[in-house]
Amino acid sequence: MNFAIIKTGGKQYLVKVGQTLFFEKLAGAKDKNYSFDQVLLVGDEKGEVVKIGKPYLSGASVDAEILGQIKGPKVHVMKFKSKVRYHRNVGHRQQLTKAKITKITA
Repeated sequence: MNFAIIKTGGKQYLVKVGQTLFFEKLAGAKDKNYSFDQVLLVGDEKGEVVKIGKPYLSGASVDAEILGQIKGPKVHVMKFKSKVRYHRNVGHRQQLTKAKITKITA
């Protein structure tokens, strides 16, 4: 299979073998393998073979190698109310995991 749609961290991702992606923080250290078992769909490039889960495919998995744990870009949240001298500035950096997809099994 050439591509798959997986679900992790409340989001869905279209993944291909050899692709590097950023996911919400996954449990695991650098250079360790991680397996995604919530596979929604697998298929090939031409669309001849497509398997769709209800909601997940049983026995299907996507394996990835964790390349590192990082923080995302800073997001600023500003609250302001005019005429009352109220303002609040808060920042947040999301924890992310950089992973490379190594194998898709259906």
